[in-house]
Amino acid sequence: MSRKYQNAFFIFGIAVLALMLSQLDYAEVWSGLQHAGYWFLAVIALWIALYAINTAVWWLIIKAQTTSGTPSDNAAESRKHLPFSFLWLYKLTVSGFALNYATPAGLMGGEPYRIMSLAPAIGTERATSSVILYAMTHIFSHFWFWLISIALYLITQPLNLFMGVVLAAATLFCVLGIWFFMAGYRKGLAVRALNILRHIPLLSKWARPFIEQHRQQLDNIDRQIAALHSQNPQTFVGAVLLEISCRILSALEILFVLHVIMPTANYLDCILILAFTSLLANLLFFIPLQLGGREGGFLMSVSGLGMGTSAGAFVALIIRLRELVWTGIGLLLINLEKRKQHTNEETA
Repeated sequence: MSRKYQNAFFIFGIAVLALMLSQLDYAEVWSGLQHAGYWFLAVIALWIALYAINTAVWWLIIKAQTTSGTPSDNAAESRKHLPFSFLWLYKLTVSGFALNYATPAGLMGGEPYRIMSLAPAIGTERATSSVILYAMTHIFSHFWFWLISIALYLITQPLNLFMGVVLAAATLFCVLGIWFFMAGYRKGLAVRALNILRHIPLLSKWARPFIEQHRQQLDNIDRQIAALHSQNPQTFVGAVLLEISCRILSALEILFVLHVIMPTANYLDCILILAFTSLLANLLFFIPLQLGGREGGFLMSVSGLGMGTSAGAFVALIIRLRELVWTGIGLLLINLEKRKQHTNEETA
């Protein structure tokens, strides 16, 4: 990636981090950190492992593309092995998520950054298809996680009319989401997504000429996307299962935080809290930084499971602080990569 774009992403991230910091009540933050103690460090450490799982999924997808025989704009020799390490991809994963934390609708900052960073190593088409595939798998796993959580709720919690209606609507939403992404896996998603943009007034003037000018590249990207599902079904299933396991394991974060104020907190309840909160936050995707949506989701979910609202507020605060820490780490990694590239240019 050129230094100009690296600087742009870095400056954008710093601006958003400053905005996130401006939303905090520092007296409340200090009190929360004192109360959480070493459990906050456990939450930070947990995400080292969770990001490693995310990276492993992306790594599997890229490796599958090297053996699928799909067309690429890179030389054939580059398909024999990956010209970068797992650790480098891990840094790219963390930086991408750091940018995604900040953007409404997600995927608006981290995904372009990942494509631009990966393109010099494996080619633009393959980089684009791998990033789209990973984003699809990440979102696809959310629908399965929500569906599994609905079944878990039915098994473990009493059901009333209101919750019955909510769960029925959520189930329909998840089934439709799974159907949409399965169609995308079979036929590709790049052209279909851009065709939707052609009918949006403000974007149609850009989308139509872009599709016509890049028709062949978009078709190649869609073939690479479809190849993972058709030619590498084991890799596809493995990637989805890894992402679902990551969603389930991330509920440990809520368990760690609740243990500070509720030593009897139940892991299954934490899964339900995470599922309900993430579903609400994603439905409110248009809110920058998901401000208020995530916090409201925690308050509603813990109240629905018979816990006090103070527990929901405390969990939301600690998780928001964790996001700030990892956003800062991600931006630091972008800056270190930028400096490394600058040093290489000077010594070349």
